[in-house]
Amino acid sequence: QVQLVESGGGLVQDGASLRLSCVVSGGTYSDYTVGWFRQAPGKEREFVATIGQSGGSTYSADSVKGRFTVSRDNGKRTVYLRMNDLKPEDTAVYYCAARRAGIGTSVSASSSYDYWGQGTQVTVAS
Repeated sequence: QVQLVESGGGLVQDGASLRLSCVVSGGTYSDYTVGWFRQAPGKEREFVATIGQSGGSTYSADSVKGRFTVSRDNGKRTVYLRMNDLKPEDTAVYYCAARRAGIGTSVSASSSYDYWGQGTQVTVAS
């Protein structure tokens, strides 16, 4: 059983930066891949970025490449999403999610993740 808690969202201006945090509790931390997803009102949940157990393997969506960076501090059992040059189009509720490594499904598919956080709101004003 794994629990995830996101924090760090807020209201910022176009071009600003934020760092989201996801604290992972329970389970065997090193067994899990952690992903970030977001959902805007009226839209489907979409993949943002993911990171493997060791922090050495990362992948991000084309829409955020060059602006968002995912990292992992295993000592703190925390995964981060650093968001730079935020745009109004980035406004959404951001979720972190966990799945066991090595299950053979796409890391960008929300259906492949078993555990989800409560979400944190990011709003970017124009």
